[in-house]
Amino acid sequence: MSQYDNYYGSGGGGGGYLQGGSPFSASGSPGGMRKTEISNSLRPFTILQLNQATQAHTDAEWRVDDVEIGQVTVVGQVVSVQKQTTNSVYSIDDGTGRIEARQWIDSSSDDDSSKTGAIEEQQYVRVTGGLKSFGKKRYINATHIRPIKEPHEVYFHILETIAVTLILERGPPNNPNVASPNKMVQNTGTNISAYSGQSAQPAIQDQYSHLPALQRDIVRFIQNQPHEDEGVHVAVIAKAIGASGEDARKISDALDKLMDEGLVFTTIDDSHFSVSA
Repeated sequence: MSQYDNYYGSGGGGGGYLQGGSPFSASGSPGGMRKTEISNSLRPFTILQLNQATQAHTDAEWRVDDVEIGQVTVVGQVVSVQKQTTNSVYSIDDGTGRIEARQWIDSSSDDDSSKTGAIEEQQYVRVTGGLKSFGKKRYINATHIRPIKEPHEVYFHILETIAVTLILERGPPNNPNVASPNKMVQNTGTNISAYSGQSAQPAIQDQYSHLPALQRDIVRFIQNQPHEDEGVHVAVIAKAIGASGEDARKISDALDKLMDEGLVFTTIDDSHFSVSA
């Protein structure tokens, strides 16, 4: 287990991201999500992401990049503190933006995070709670705020936020040598797979999906040929993808761009090509 497993709360680690559980149906369809679990799942964010979150209407769930969010956690520096009898308001800045975190004070609680004296200006803190808005101003309704004592936690949070966002955007890694989402859950202390069901279609997981159609067809054709040291001749490639004589320049340009990206290379001469490993 990661040394950061207990970074999300005071007693359980992992926050609302439940180990091994997913709020989606077995098929991974967002339509099969279990709403209670998604609303209790904890996801790391930058403040910029929260400031860009959207709602279909005032009672709708918040969404970031069209993915519904539940509980949120951010890391930033306390710019100001407003202490009142029943609640405290902290202005938090993480370098990407600024947002208020409001926490109600429970005098009967043993949790230090509910005591106003625990947090001071200029400290770095982790804030966990739900995204809310009042009027046109959004804030975090904080359930937990605590000072950060380990500097590496700041960098850990940034990297974890990037990892979760990319998995939701592109899908989990399909390379067998890359850790699966379940392994990443064990390593990071948050259940990234809780959101992976809402990630993009399987085609996006293809490492060549970003290429134009012609370049993608060329790479896939070369890949599917029996492996030989001399590679595949350009004439064979052109014939296979149904190119006419007028398309010769397009094929040549496509191969040049693929070589520029390091995806293909010439072998025995300038007319034979193979795919980079």
